[in-house]
Amino acid sequence: MKFFIDTANLDQIREAQQLGVLDGVTTNPSLMAKEGITGRNNILKHYVDICNIVEGDVSAEVIATDFEGMIKEGEELADLHEQIVVKVPMIRDGVKALKYFSDHSIRTNCTLVFSAGQALLAAKAGANYVSPFIGRLDDVSSDGLNLIAEIRQIYDNYAFETEILAASIRHTMHIIDCAKLGADVMTGPLSAIDGLLKHPLTDIGLEKFLADYRKGN
Repeated sequence: MKFFIDTANLDQIREAQQLGVLDGVTTNPSLMAKEGITGRNNILKHYVDICNIVEGDVSAEVIATDFEGMIKEGEELADLHEQIVVKVPMIRDGVKALKYFSDHSIRTNCTLVFSAGQALLAAKAGANYVSPFIGRLDDVSSDGLNLIAEIRQIYDNYAFETEILAASIRHTMHIIDCAKLGADVMTGPLSAIDGLLKHPLTDIGLEKFLADYRKGN
C-alpha cells in the first residue's frame, strides 16, 4: 500500500518524508488556501516546491469545470514537473478530459468519487488513480469502506490498472481498514500516519526494557 499525505504544508511533507514511508502527496485548493497559498503563480510554484521534497507522485488539481479549460490547465500542470499527476473532478467533462489525458500520456487522478459507477467510468476513461472520498461518505451516514470494497471487486473483475486511492482518510483505523480491503493507496493527514506508530503495550514494554537495563548499570 502506498502512503500519500494530503496537505499543502511543506513542513508536514518533510516530516512524513523523513519517516521513510511517504510515496506521494495529494492537495487541493482548500488545502492551499489553508497554508495561505493563493494566486495561480504562487500555487504553481508551490506544486514544484512539493515535488522537490518528495520522490513520488504529486496530485495537482485543475480548477476549470469545462473540457477545454481542464485540458489547458492540465497540460500546464503536467509541464511543471514529471512527478505531477493531474487531478480531474468526476463530472461529464472530467471524464472526457481523463480520456484525452490518457491518450496524450498525461497521468491523472480522478477526484470527488462517491460511487462504484463513477469509479468504473474513471477506469474506462484511463485514469491512473481514482479517489473515493470515504470520510465524506461517513459524514452523511454512508459506508465509505464499502465503496472501497465495491471498487476493488470491479477493478479485479476486469483487470483495470487504475489504482484505488482512498481519500478523505480521517484517522488511523481508516488506513488499516483500507489496507485490509486492498486499496492501492491511502492519502490522509500526518496525524493518521503517525497513529500507526502508537500502541500502549509498545510504550510499556520499552519502559520495562529500559528500567531493567538501568538496574544492571
